[in-house]
Amino acid sequence: MGSPWRCCNFPPGKGDPKWQQANSSLFLGIDHTAIAVSNTDASPAFYGTLLGMRVAGESDNYGFEQEHLNNVFGAHLRITALRGLLGIGVEFLEYITPHDGRAASERASPTDIDHHETVIVVDDLAGLDAQLRAHNFSGVTVKQITDSGLLFNASQAKLVRDPDGHFLLLLQR
Repeated sequence: MGSPWRCCNFPPGKGDPKWQQANSSLFLGIDHTAIAVSNTDASPAFYGTLLGMRVAGESDNYGFEQEHLNNVFGAHLRITALRGLLGIGVEFLEYITPHDGRAASERASPTDIDHHETVIVVDDLAGLDAQLRAHNFSGVTVKQITDSGLLFNASQAKLVRDPDGHFLLLLQR
């Protein structure tokens, strides 16, 4: 008897082309990480200009399915997908309604029990640090990390916060 699981694929024109190929595997991979943002228009300056990601798609999601997906009654989201040259994407979730979410605490620390971060590999960490300062991103903190046991055999890393306070671990190979 065959597996009771039957996986689907995205329709043509939706998502990365690799997700559009029919496949019987239960797990095909991770396409993106989603983060809530307070202002979709402000976030691409950070993720696009500084990290080199491009807008790959946009949608306006609401209704029964979105409410159940987010477990939020009345959820209406502006969703913007970004992609780099390689790896998974980042998806901005801007809540149109309800719009009563709270911002990340400025006092949040990497040692907090609920800490999480998105890992991004970059080519030139020193240059990116200079760009962060030049663009005067308020609220962005940078901490140099030196450790011989970094992920992906990275030579150095910096922990930064995006304009909404999300932690990003930037690695340079």
